[in-house]
Amino acid sequence: MTGIAFLAAMSLAFGGVAHLIVGKRAWRWTWLLGAAGYFLGGVLVSEVWFGWATEVELQPNIDGLSFDEVQLVTLFGIVVAVVLRFVVRRKAPPPPPSY
Repeated sequence: MTGIAFLAAMSLAFGGVAHLIVGKRAWRWTWLLGAAGYFLGGVLVSEVWFGWATEVELQPNIDGLSFDEVQLVTLFGIVVAVVLRFVVRRKAPPPPPSY
């Protein structure tokens, strides 16, 4: 249970950081989508991709959560957030002229 709670906390923190990276033109629910994607990705990486490994082979292991391997999701998520920032900036309408 500790591993899931830790992953949930990391997911919420990542959602906030991703929302800040995307910027002011982000959809208001960007943080929630980022957090949900991080949580699902973390579960998949920890339990499916590295689920074959023993607790001794994966350190640190927090109540079944492969912490270091979940950081792959963090790296991928940051890259996606930066790309999304440029895509949103490029597709946004130009600012109104100031007189």
